[in-house]
Amino acid sequence: MINKEVASAAEAVADIPSGASIAVGGFGLSGNPIALIEALLAQGADNLSIVSNNCGVDDWGLGVLLNARRIRKMTSSYVGENKEFERQFLSGELEVELTPQGTLAEKLRAGGSGIGAFFTQTGVGTQVAEGGLPRRYDGAGGVAVASPVKEVREFDVNGTPRQFVLEEAITTDFALVHALRGDRHGNLVFNKAARQFSPVAAMAGRICIAQVEELVEPGEIDPDQVHLPGVYVSRIVQVGHDIEKRIEKRTVREGA
Repeated sequence: MINKEVASAAEAVADIPSGASIAVGGFGLSGNPIALIEALLAQGADNLSIVSNNCGVDDWGLGVLLNARRIRKMTSSYVGENKEFERQFLSGELEVELTPQGTLAEKLRAGGSGIGAFFTQTGVGTQVAEGGLPRRYDGAGGVAVASPVKEVREFDVNGTPRQFVLEEAITTDFALVHALRGDRHGNLVFNKAARQFSPVAAMAGRICIAQVEELVEPGEIDPDQVHLPGVYVSRIVQVGHDIEKRIEKRTVREGA
């Protein structure tokens, strides 16, 4: 039997080197693998290239790595909740590859499925396809690095010619994800919104590391309930149900 459990988050991320590329799961702050992120912060790796839906907030999630100047490049679809992210991007300290949200999910899924690239209508007629989106500023208001022009091809869809842009798949050296439950073989179950990007991020990483709230024995998870098969997971560490979880903006009904 393959037992993928490791004793601690620190042990799980110990071999992630400086300069590594990492896909990180989560949707907003939901499903952030915070124990692994904090362990990576303590471990000291820097010059990281991160692929994730967003970069957390200033003091939580991937924001803790950003504040410590550990991230060289972010590939994301949403970056609106982090003031330090904005400052580093506009000052030229951080490279940012903005990607439409659905396209980002599919680029990760394709990478994990052995698909090199795909065509999509999303981004046609915009700078996503035509190039010129700022990826890195020069610190003086100019653009030091811009996005390239992408191939656009016409396909017939239900008798109507339509344009599609070519998007390359994403694969990374490592992946970090948070799951509600997992077994020692690495099979994972995610909870609600945490299921959005976590499975595809896990698939894209050559070495996937999962933190789970509950670790059970193989066979205790109904196969029909498995959201990510253990074949994609290399290491698993239990962090418990009481691990802190944050909400970006808490909204409650008046008079509730």
